[in-house]
Amino acid sequence: MIRFPTSLTELEPAAGGSAPVVRAGATDLTERRRLRMAAGPLLDLRDLPGLDTVEPDGTGGMLVGAKLRIAELAVHPGLAAAYPGLCAAAGALATPQIRAVATLGGNLLQANRCWYYRNPDERCLKKGGAACLARQGDHIHHACFDLGPCACVHPSTLGMALMAYEASVMVHGAADRTVAELYGDGSDPSRDHRLEPGAVLTHVVLPPPRPREQAAYFRTITRARSEWPLVEVLVRLVMDGDTVSLARVAMGGVAPVPLRLPEVEAALVGGPASAEALAKAAAIATKGATPLPMTGYKVDLVEGTVLETLERACHSTPSLATPSSGSLPEADEPPTPNPQGGA
Repeated sequence: MIRFPTSLTELEPAAGGSAPVVRAGATDLTERRRLRMAAGPLLDLRDLPGLDTVEPDGTGGMLVGAKLRIAELAVHPGLAAAYPGLCAAAGALATPQIRAVATLGGNLLQANRCWYYRNPDERCLKKGGAACLARQGDHIHHACFDLGPCACVHPSTLGMALMAYEASVMVHGAADRTVAELYGDGSDPSRDHRLEPGAVLTHVVLPPPRPREQAAYFRTITRARSEWPLVEVLVRLVMDGDTVSLARVAMGGVAPVPLRLPEVEAALVGGPASAEALAKAAAIATKGATPLPMTGYKVDLVEGTVLETLERACHSTPSLATPSSGSLPEADEPPTPNPQGGA
């Protein structure tokens, strides 16, 4: 059965029924249903209005609908002016075809891509089995920060980016929360996120941007396009002359949840953005790494990817724009394929 609600009040499951499976762009859900990983009634958000807009939130920040297509997010002029790192990350993930269909909310709530989890004939820890099958099997693309029983890496590029922007999410049917709270600490092997069954993520709230903020996004991948990142990093910096006055650094592709790197941030703030200082900060990013037998190579990639992103942020153009209190211009056409592409 498929329901097509036209208002938020129609999102609740029928009395006595189980929580439905929510469908937006369905780029992940279609595959999971084919693999018999997502069964039950569908709640399709196609006809639900007001969830694909970008508008000021009244505090200087932005309110972004969860149904906004990733391709539209990547080139939206209001977002690009105020949150350039987020738009760069959106434009780099997946393929043009997927970005044209996939949504912001779907990217945040997608399931991990571990090949044992995705195999319908395997019963791994995340599907209620007794053990993480990747640990004793092929885990070459898995975690190098081993946070819990499951060795997968979190798949959401936008979740990592929004963590760097200290964003929060609005939820219908449950409490609003920060993006960091949406994912938790990775210790629960049964879940890729902590959204309650039956709850629907409706919006992302971006706090006001910092004046003259500089930002960069970079991913290390194994091929030029359409590839999942081995390591990805988003950096935000505010410079006071030659001194870093604010730093936010987040990293993905290395742990069961996206990671903020507060020790790297602390090492940068108050110091110069010199080559030596950036290199020292990048080296700190590997602190606490606990690679699996096949993921030790990722530790070197962490340091190199963080350093590359820091350098790019330092050389990026400072933003002069902030969200206006009025209406925002419409997004341009979806972007062309990015040479840093990937999923």
